[in-house]
Amino acid sequence: MSLPASLKDNLALPLVAAPMFLVSGPKLVTATCKAGVLGTFPSLNARPIEQLDTWLDDINKDLTEHKTNNPDSKTAPYGVNLIVHPTNERLLEDVALVQKHKVPVVITSVGHPGKVVEAVHSYGGLVFHDVINMRHAQKAIEAGVDGVILVCAGAGGHAGLMNPFTFVPQVRDMFDGTILLAGTLSNGRAIKAAQVLGADLAYMGTRFIATAEALADDGYKTMLGEAQSKDIIYTDKVSGIMANFMQGSLESAGIDISDTSDKKKFKFAPEDERKAWKHVWSAGQGVGEINDSPSVGDLIARLKSEYDAA
Repeated sequence: MSLPASLKDNLALPLVAAPMFLVSGPKLVTATCKAGVLGTFPSLNARPIEQLDTWLDDINKDLTEHKTNNPDSKTAPYGVNLIVHPTNERLLEDVALVQKHKVPVVITSVGHPGKVVEAVHSYGGLVFHDVINMRHAQKAIEAGVDGVILVCAGAGGHAGLMNPFTFVPQVRDMFDGTILLAGTLSNGRAIKAAQVLGADLAYMGTRFIATAEALADDGYKTMLGEAQSKDIIYTDKVSGIMANFMQGSLESAGIDISDTSDKKKFKFAPEDERKAWKHVWSAGQGVGEINDSPSVGDLIARLKSEYDAA
């Protein structure tokens, strides 16, 4: 296991609340961190760019105050997700703000993380990179990332098809950095299972959509509570990259997944991406275990109880 001291000493649970487009915001992030779990959000959730500056300032101030007032409790650091694909026209500005505020953890997705690694390491931050196969994992490791997030079959959003029982040990054999495991994790037992497989941290997204602090639409949360694993559709019809969505939201948006005549080209143009995902709701196969929308604090207390029992 390889967990940096900045995380090991400040986590009440070996868990990261994954960054979710149009779902994760400052309230979700700070509530998660105050409960001892690393909270994250995508930089592109903050629009315009000036809002990202404000969000980072507010999060830093809120967590600093919480640490001061609660010296005996664990306050986890926070993280920001950057899309490093060339079509993300805001990347350089986002990186500049990440450096300005010295964001503790940066999660990079969809592209090569090399330049971001240099920028974040310049102030002592950590970089974790999303990967869905062995080739991507190898490239990320060669780029000098501190950790790799193994996004396995059944994960919400842009997910892969690898089985964690082989993905985790193969990556561990070639990497002594931090390994995070993502894909259908919805309870404390799954967090413990991730560690047994050889991961350092569990990476949980869908379960945090159905919380009081999430930015998700009420309809999104309702559909999440009603959906089962069979209702999760793996398709590239939304963004051009294979991802998991709830069938009901695809139907409501008029997206015909059987129509292969119109191949959508992947492009992370911010406004296009926001429109595409606003009413098309992503979720992982773990939806079948979700039937309530508690506060983040109550959810994490439950997860910790289940983890301790496991």
